[in-house]
Amino acid sequence: MKRALAVTLAICFLAVPVFAHGTDKHVIGVVKTISDTKITVETQTKETQVVTISPDTSFVKSGAPSSLKELKVGDRVVIHAKPVGSDLIAHEVRFGKWDSSGQAGRN
Repeated sequence: MKRALAVTLAICFLAVPVFAHGTDKHVIGVVKTISDTKITVETQTKETQVVTISPDTSFVKSGAPSSLKELKVGDRVVIHAKPVGSDLIAHEVRFGKWDSSGQAGRN
């Protein structure tokens, strides 16, 4: 009984991050161009994706807070973005050292 309850609770807690993303889109790939307002990424499927940077966009390099000016063309990124009309608005850009699971910006 205790084991079944523990398994049920574990499943519930692990499911929360899946639902937390809602309609967010993950853009994963290599930075091709950078401006003050946009990042262009070539995705893993060789598509070009343009993501808009907002004043609220956070940047994380190798797990530490960073900024747009540290992002370079050629960096691999994972961008968490919210679709707004036909645009994607970035709320987090992760780049830098990649861990063994292929996630950018995690130690």
